[in-house]
Amino acid sequence: MQSLKENIHIEDKYSGVTLGAINLPRGLIYIDAPPIPEDGRSWRADLLDLESGYERLLINLDSNVDRTIGARAMDCSVLVHEETAGFFRNHPGAFKSQSESTGAEWEVLPNLGNIRWAPPRITFTKKMSLYWGESPIYLEHHPGSSSGAIWIVLPDEKVVFVGDAVLKNQPPFLASADLPRWINDLKLLSGEEYKGYSVISGRGGVCASSTIDKQRELLQIAHKKLESLAAKGAAPEDTAKIIPALLAPFRFLASEREAYTQRLRYGLQKYYILHYIPELSDDE
Repeated sequence: MQSLKENIHIEDKYSGVTLGAINLPRGLIYIDAPPIPEDGRSWRADLLDLESGYERLLINLDSNVDRTIGARAMDCSVLVHEETAGFFRNHPGAFKSQSESTGAEWEVLPNLGNIRWAPPRITFTKKMSLYWGESPIYLEHHPGSSSGAIWIVLPDEKVVFVGDAVLKNQPPFLASADLPRWINDLKLLSGEEYKGYSVISGRGGVCASSTIDKQRELLQIAHKKLESLAAKGAAPEDTAKIIPALLAPFRFLASEREAYTQRLRYGLQKYYILHYIPELSDDE
């Protein structure tokens, strides 16, 4: 566990996403959950020595299964954006694997078939403030990377958790993205408003400013190429031609190439249909 401030901690040792924890006088706020229930219980045990109040709250930064399927093991109320809550309302109570791979990490983990979702109890639409101590915590809707994606902003500590808005050394999830909004989110993150902040990626932890810039450049390339394909009336399958250009900037293990390629193949095709051929999306 890495302590960014006296009361703000992150953890990368569990499968799935980078976890966060904020210990406050009122209680402990968990940021995302590991997908494996045993890891969730272990994460809770890791945090027992932190001095905080007795209340517990889990905040999921979007609807990606990597960060949401383990919520029940955290044994507390769950807070999400209303769009993410809609994802849960439209799915069965028991987790069911989908037939098509999305390139997410949970898909290669064993024994996730019998897990039940933990439906969120608290939602918001645009912005929400939490006062569990002397310093405020702001939750903001930033639907670039996903329709229900949020950031957790701690202005006094100058820390912001941005989920999948920035990924370190791995390609983005594009299926439910809005690329122009996402690019604008990253411009905001690189601007004066977040100058001096520690930016915490949901996949990799603390980000350098260069990581944010590279993410924005990659999304600009993806958007430009998708616009070009749409102008030519290309088929959704033709989006696979973009994959080599989007993978080129990353350095990763050979064993990760297949999953990352599939992540982009799935995401690009879904994005293309949703934004350029919506009548096909309606038929799905």
